[in-house]
Amino acid sequence: MQVIRRPFLVVRAAGSGVGGAGDLLAIRGDVSFPIEVKANKERRIYLSGRTWEQYEELKRAGETCGLLPIYAYRLKGVRGDSWRILRVETTTLQGRLAVIANRIPALPLTRNGRPFLDWDAGLPLHRFLSLLCRDEESYEATATSLRARNNAWLEREERVRSEAEEETAVVPEALAPADEWVRRFRRN
Repeated sequence: MQVIRRPFLVVRAAGSGVGGAGDLLAIRGDVSFPIEVKANKERRIYLSGRTWEQYEELKRAGETCGLLPIYAYRLKGVRGDSWRILRVETTTLQGRLAVIANRIPALPLTRNGRPFLDWDAGLPLHRFLSLLCRDEESYEATATSLRARNNAWLEREERVRSEAEEETAVVPEALAPADEWVRRFRRN
């Protein structure tokens, strides 16, 4: 498994749930995430009161430290992958974190522009882990697969183009009697 080859050190933050920078801190040499964990039976959680303060603290920590704060949201009563990942919008991301942030959906906004947690809008946990833990072999395999697919499309396009050229070469001969008919029609 990819996570075993590229593991994270995950630390429970002291005083988690009281504010600060989230419940967990996932650390690896190339990326670090403050994580706020939420679990609920409802598909949406609107941030207000204490949860709004936690959001603001998480955002402030991300902006100040150049981290990518995320929410890990578990929907209770769901079989299979019940976890979804959503990111908090920040403006100070650079390098690998900025690339990863583009692939994780941000918290959606209400009509009033306030962020909220929407389980359906989140990235499934298994996809998040595969995004973070891909090794060079996986990237090379993906690149090879994409090159092969691209080559197949190019060959197909060339074949279709050559068949179309053959058909257009045949069409004028078939239309020759029609051209003669049109010429005679115009004279009359």
